[in-house]
Amino acid sequence: MATLPPAHRPPGPRGHGREIHTLAEFDAALARPGSLAGQRIQSVDLTGRTFALLTAATAEAVFLGCPMEPEAAAKVRADGALVFPPVPELPFDPYRARLYVPEELFAGIAETGYESTPDFLAYTWFGRTRADGDIFSSMLRSLHDDAVSDALDEHLDGARVVGVMGGHAMGRGTEAYAGAARLGRSLARAGLTVATGGGPGAMEAANLGAYLARFDDAALVGALDLLSEAPSFTPSVTDWARAAFAVRAMWPDGGDSVGIPTWFYGHEPPNPFAAHIAKYFANATREDGLLARSTAGIVFLPGAAGTVQEIFDNATPNYYGSRGAPTPMVLVNRTHWTTRLPAWPLLETLATGRPMASRIALVDSIDEAPEALERLGA
Repeated sequence: MATLPPAHRPPGPRGHGREIHTLAEFDAALARPGSLAGQRIQSVDLTGRTFALLTAATAEAVFLGCPMEPEAAAKVRADGALVFPPVPELPFDPYRARLYVPEELFAGIAETGYESTPDFLAYTWFGRTRADGDIFSSMLRSLHDDAVSDALDEHLDGARVVGVMGGHAMGRGTEAYAGAARLGRSLARAGLTVATGGGPGAMEAANLGAYLARFDDAALVGALDLLSEAPSFTPSVTDWARAAFAVRAMWPDGGDSVGIPTWFYGHEPPNPFAAHIAKYFANATREDGLLARSTAGIVFLPGAAGTVQEIFDNATPNYYGSRGAPTPMVLVNRTHWTTRLPAWPLLETLATGRPMASRIALVDSIDEAPEALERLGA
């Protein structure tokens, strides 16, 4: 039977207990019978574990991007292990074992601005290599995206995930932005994990709401007021991001949510309110993975071409049942989806006579979306 690619795998137990992501896990594995045989050690600095590597059983182990001393590398290869060495002078780790966090992607922004951050450097590398025809560069991108998919599945294992889709043009300081933030907050308070495309606009607002879910109304009002001083990521990503980190400093230790952005649209920075960020090079992998992982349903806020694409990318497996039972789809703003961009009539027609017909809804206001989502998922 063919194996589903990572972006299509449903959340579930990962790695069969064989993945080692930290030195603590590495040391614990050494104490078990069989030691490291058959293990997958992922992006762990082992330069301080030379003696352990020289004495441990490592047959059929796989070392992914683990720095180690030359004699240790030679010994584990002689045992029959596979060693994928770190790639020097690369602005990202293609073997990374965890999702990104905002502080990692935006490191250095307070001192020298966005152009010095790892996020911008990775985008610059992507822009330089995406069309150069170098199979090594494309392989590194694929390795990275597969590692991110693996980390995302591990993070979401057992979670009830609801997607919030919407346009990047929704500005801070607008009522629409405030509504999207209230939506993210309501969903998070209902015990759902909010997942967005991870960018600015409606995506950021939903992640902001989830971040502030444990705080009171005054915190949301205050955060919205602070953010309105930098309403868009243009003309300055630096000012836009610094305003977000000022909010995070004012209300630290916010709630969990996920952002799934892409360097394909690298001119749009990831938003700093998603606690965990699964950033991809391949936009198709990112798009399909976001939709497939939104197992508790998706809310579609007003957007343009990208949001229309997401509606029907999600409708297709619901129509055919290719991912199992159809998941709820809630479209927000009747005028937008029936007149301005009439996606709803087509979606409703597609659903006629199919199981998905009872899983779609069109609501007038964003504040109606949580109730509609709960009703469709009952």
